[in-house]
Amino acid sequence: MRFLFYSHSLVSDWNHGNAHFLRGVMRELVERRHDVVALEPIDGWSRNNLLADQGRAEIERFNRDFPMLRSVSYDGAFDHEACLARADVVVVHEWTDPQLVARIGRARGRSRNFTLLFHDTHHRAVSAQGELAALDLSQYDAVLAFGAALRERYLDAGWGRNVHVWHEAADTTLFHPLPTVAKTGELIWIGNWGDGERSAEINEFLVTPAARLGVDATVRGVRYPAEALERLRQAGVRYGGWIANADVPRAFAAHRVTVHIPRRPYVESLPGIPTIRMFEALACGIPLLSAPWQDAEALFRPGEDFLFVRTGAETAARLRDVLNDGALASALARAGLETIRARHTCAHRVDQLLDILAGTGTKAVRDQLREVAA
Repeated sequence: MRFLFYSHSLVSDWNHGNAHFLRGVMRELVERRHDVVALEPIDGWSRNNLLADQGRAEIERFNRDFPMLRSVSYDGAFDHEACLARADVVVVHEWTDPQLVARIGRARGRSRNFTLLFHDTHHRAVSAQGELAALDLSQYDAVLAFGAALRERYLDAGWGRNVHVWHEAADTTLFHPLPTVAKTGELIWIGNWGDGERSAEINEFLVTPAARLGVDATVRGVRYPAEALERLRQAGVRYGGWIANADVPRAFAAHRVTVHIPRRPYVESLPGIPTIRMFEALACGIPLLSAPWQDAEALFRPGEDFLFVRTGAETAARLRDVLNDGALASALARAGLETIRARHTCAHRVDQLLDILAGTGTKAVRDQLREVAA
């Protein structure tokens, strides 16, 4: 089948976690012999920031890291209708411009040739409800929401007729253990500062415990204000800046433990949705400690796949345990990896997507899926 993904960006993952998941899903679809293309705005926020921060070389690097993936940049003169006419399945990410979201919907209303899905992987449903409520999704066949709590928000608000839970997952072609990489550090956290949505949590569950223990700690990510960088310096935490997602597995492999710090809107209003970095870290076989969030959908086995920590003091204690107890560290790494491989790979999510299309897709899509199954 011919899949068309409207993305904020495929080539840039600068403060843009959805690119991680989209790359993995597209890779899996390509391996299953589907024709897959992403469309992204030529002046997208993530892309522009990557250019300003790292230069064009990092944009061009995408083709070396992901040679099997295709992304086409569009501007205001782009002929979207011509692309849509050639597609079987169109997936539109919620960062897409609202006028284009409506335009794609109108094209779907005029044509019964493609199945149209809306994909939401953000907390705007609770933090910016007016923006989502203004979107015209009336012609969309289904909504893909990355958590049950988000699905319920859509249904309660009447934003979609057919809403499915479609969690993010790890691209295990990229994210897997690298046992031959030497350990050069103890603690690593890979995450962006954002808009102050977890500034207190970063301090409590990362910076203060690292300083208390005096561990060899590194932070990678972007959008850290001057005061945050100074706090890291005072705590003796190394700041490494931006890291390409393709380099993250090696960074995890070079360290002995990591932490998961969810953003506050998810903890408070959208329970059950971890960051994609949690899936990726566990897929790499690194022991993980997590700040509080409610695993409302039983995605993991807390206490076995990873350890919950409720306070900074508990974080320090559990860090000490993992760093000093090789058996505990190995058990956590082994269990977390087992759960990812059993339930949370991009291959699992593609299986689920095809199941959704078998129920909501156009007749042409359903016919093609039956042929593949046969």
